[in-house]
Amino acid sequence: MDDATRSTLEDLPPSAKLVYKTLEYEGPLTQGDLATESLLPSRTVRYALTTLADDDLIEERLHIQDARKRLYSLATEEPTATADLTINEPS
Repeated sequence: MDDATRSTLEDLPPSAKLVYKTLEYEGPLTQGDLATESLLPSRTVRYALTTLADDDLIEERLHIQDARKRLYSLATEEPTATADLTINEPS
């Protein structure tokens, strides 16, 4: 975590810090998964996600398995490779 992120997090409410740390340890999660992992109420998680998004600390993207949900991850996190798509040509 860089100094700019650390100083931004210092000014945020404890729930936002907990959600950030949960994403840091667990990786990308949905809102429901964040509520389960952090033991926070859904409403508190929603507020924390809004606060973190306003400060550009997290990214929100479409959840591939269920388009009704969103997947949240840290803004500095690189997307994970799902598969090696190299095509081997016959020799």
